[in-house]
Amino acid sequence: MIKSFLQAQKRLVFFGLLVVIGVPYLNQVSIANPRKIKFFGTHQAPPETPLISSEKNVLLVGIQPYLGKEIINDHKSPSLRLVSNGRNLILKDADGVIRKAKEINIDWRGHHLLNPKVFVRHKLGPFASFESAERLANDLKDKGIESTIAHPLDWEVWVSGDIEIPPAIKATYQKIKVSKIVFPYLDGKVALKGPISLQAPDGLLWEKGLYLGPFSIQSDAYGSWTLVEHVPIERYLNGVVPYEIGASSPEAALEAQAVLARTWAMANSHRFKVDGYNLCSNTQCQVYKDPSNANLKIQTAIKKTTGKILTWNKKPINTVYHATNGGVMASVDEAWSINQVPYLQMRLDGPKQWTSSVDLPLSNEKYLKSFLFSKSEAFGSDHPLFRWERTIESSQISKQLNKAQKVGSSFYPMKIEVVRRGRSGRVTSLKIEGKTGSEILLKLDEIRRVLRELPSTLFVVKEIKEGKWLFSGGGFGHGAGMSQSGAIELAKKGWTTKQILSHYYPKTKYGFLP
Repeated sequence: MIKSFLQAQKRLVFFGLLVVIGVPYLNQVSIANPRKIKFFGTHQAPPETPLISSEKNVLLVGIQPYLGKEIINDHKSPSLRLVSNGRNLILKDADGVIRKAKEINIDWRGHHLLNPKVFVRHKLGPFASFESAERLANDLKDKGIESTIAHPLDWEVWVSGDIEIPPAIKATYQKIKVSKIVFPYLDGKVALKGPISLQAPDGLLWEKGLYLGPFSIQSDAYGSWTLVEHVPIERYLNGVVPYEIGASSPEAALEAQAVLARTWAMANSHRFKVDGYNLCSNTQCQVYKDPSNANLKIQTAIKKTTGKILTWNKKPINTVYHATNGGVMASVDEAWSINQVPYLQMRLDGPKQWTSSVDLPLSNEKYLKSFLFSKSEAFGSDHPLFRWERTIESSQISKQLNKAQKVGSSFYPMKIEVVRRGRSGRVTSLKIEGKTGSEILLKLDEIRRVLRELPSTLFVVKEIKEGKWLFSGGGFGHGAGMSQSGAIELAKKGWTTKQILSHYYPKTKYGFLP
């Protein structure tokens, strides 16, 4: 009990929160004056950030999260250094403090609360993706249970502690004491009150890129802060399209990527709602960096498709995409624990003459091996990860399992077995057996979350000697939606943007949002 309690504390030390599970808590919070303890729901709700841009269709994109997080645990936290590309930056906090300068530095300090705040919740997760977390949140909603999706380290779902969770759902009951809060200080001297606005007339130099803003610096649900850019969606695409598909791609492929990135942003603008902004800038969303780097070819592709998206039932679809599908598109429920949709189904990705020669379904391992080890005429087959091999040893798997699932260093894999495949051949359930007879079941996106060396879940596996396994597979990414390498090949063959989108997202409507 003591060991698991200390492990729980250690896991949450990232945000300086004390977690006590399954034990009386009031004395832990304040022995001197327990009457002053108040319960404040499931988490620290950040104040609403006003839009500071006058442009239309503005997204709030977190370009640097978790600022000041180390302070809560009495560690030094890196300063936030803001540098102008020209004229003075203009910073203004919620109390009217104003600073104009070409460089502004913000430090972080911790303030102890006289009366600690206590948050009570059931934690469900962690989940390997937002999609899987949202599926559970929607299932709970169908049962009349409201929840919150958060991303403190991994994706989690939080439910109020006074609500009874169905027994079939695994949850951890948490009481969390917040005894210290983080404040930003201008040049280490002047305390600032959030949310803080930042104007950059000539742009902000950030991470070797140039961002036009405007920006806000705002608190999140975990006690830390985030630097957020308020960016119009069409300008946002300048920082997405070249990094997702490559600036040298053919025109039709670039236009298709622009449509997908625009649609995805609209369909996922609630992803970081708990933290007061829309999207992140890393692979948990779409990669977004240095929008000033978009060349004329990228800008033209975005302009030619301005405002155009893919819809289903008059709503933006979830336009997932990936690098290469290895010759077969995945049904969306083979990638994440979410419901099937008509436009993301299993289909072979190649010319008709080739597809008619492939034996299906690929959930049959004999057919799958033939598919993986024979010559392929699939679209995008020139991608370097169209076919791949990875050798992984037991010691590596043990470390990765312990890191992802805290199974303990004593778990030593002795057997790896594919339990279930989807129709595209992708592994949806993988069993790993340990020395003592214990076993771990990895499902869907959790497989690649743990076994990070694997480019995809489209693979066969065999033990080549004791404690060493060979994974042979195809594709890079989840396999659902558009294959970027496939789109590039189709564009080179003369396919139009509309034809490419219709191929990868059949039955959807291409046009302006009604």
